[in-house]
Amino acid sequence: MDEEYTLAADVGLNGFCVNQFDPFFDLPALMCMTPQATLHVRRVYVSGLPPSANEQTIAKFFNQAMAAVGGNNTACPGDAVVNVQMNHERLFAFVEMRMVEEASNAMALDGILFEGVPLKIKRPVDYNPARAACMGPSQPNPKLNLAAVGLTPASNGLSDAPDSIFVGGLPYDFTEAQVRDLLEPTGPLRELDLVKDRQTGTSKSYAFCVYQNPAVTDYACAALNSMRVGNKTLTVRRGNQMRELETRRDSQPEVETTILLQAQQNMQLQQLLYPIGAIPSKVLCLVHAVTADALKDDKAYEDTMEDMRLEACKYGDLVKVVIPRPEPSGYPISGVGKVFLAYADIYGATKAKIVFHARKFHLHAKPVVAIYYPELKFANLELD
Repeated sequence: MDEEYTLAADVGLNGFCVNQFDPFFDLPALMCMTPQATLHVRRVYVSGLPPSANEQTIAKFFNQAMAAVGGNNTACPGDAVVNVQMNHERLFAFVEMRMVEEASNAMALDGILFEGVPLKIKRPVDYNPARAACMGPSQPNPKLNLAAVGLTPASNGLSDAPDSIFVGGLPYDFTEAQVRDLLEPTGPLRELDLVKDRQTGTSKSYAFCVYQNPAVTDYACAALNSMRVGNKTLTVRRGNQMRELETRRDSQPEVETTILLQAQQNMQLQQLLYPIGAIPSKVLCLVHAVTADALKDDKAYEDTMEDMRLEACKYGDLVKVVIPRPEPSGYPISGVGKVFLAYADIYGATKAKIVFHARKFHLHAKPVVAIYYPELKFANLELD
């Protein structure tokens, strides 16, 4: 093959570095990737800038840092930064890279010192992980030489991973094993990143995690958010929601009222999911689901047990159903009038709780109150 047809890279096709002689080169597909369509994956959000910063010094700093760590695309010589938009009042900026992989590599610079000030580097609020997946690497290159700019390798970029969960408010002395013990009753984890201070190695009191089953994500957030751990209260929500709130808080002061309203709505939702003082568990207690009179007849009791079992197993791996019934002698039995559902995991219990709470089983019945019940008490048949 002639030298002119060797693997030569073309620069400038909508922000991509491509080889037009590659047999897999698809010009029409790449032409659809307009600069505007790829903007959300080629920008990084930088906050904590010093007052002396401006667009030119930011661009120069990031070009030098990217070159130092090896974050530039080596097939495309030149600077990585193509544009900087800075908010001088709020001291944050959007730094636009020429390529997707360079923006992902820039994420590894989080915490880098700029004029003596550590920078926070995150994805912008319009970053869409699902759309970004087909446009280029979403994680920094693990071979970056971060030591060249005084950084240690980032843990694993979980904050930007699809279905990542932010877990804040952890006790500072919690180890990774203790965090796993806290999170895994909802389901097995695929990844966990307990964020630590780069200088001291101590916990920063928050973590990011991803469950093996993505379907668990929202239920884990509902089950764990506002849980008391020691003298602290957890804040648990999807990682992209935390990123959006933080970006809005930095760039739009007027949305503080909106954020506060959202927080109040979340508190109301938490009160609906589990009343204050009820710790999420694998066991549910349903109040007003049955009446004592309906349990006296043997046939009616068997029908009630079967109906409840069939309904409850729709929402998870049901282990056991207990419906205490009154003694014919009138001897008091604890738990009469309540239904206890034991699931294999908190995921099933939480899903069932959402469905059963405020539901009416009969036309004139009271709305069901669904609460978590302590697993130890249930195991000991303490059904008071």
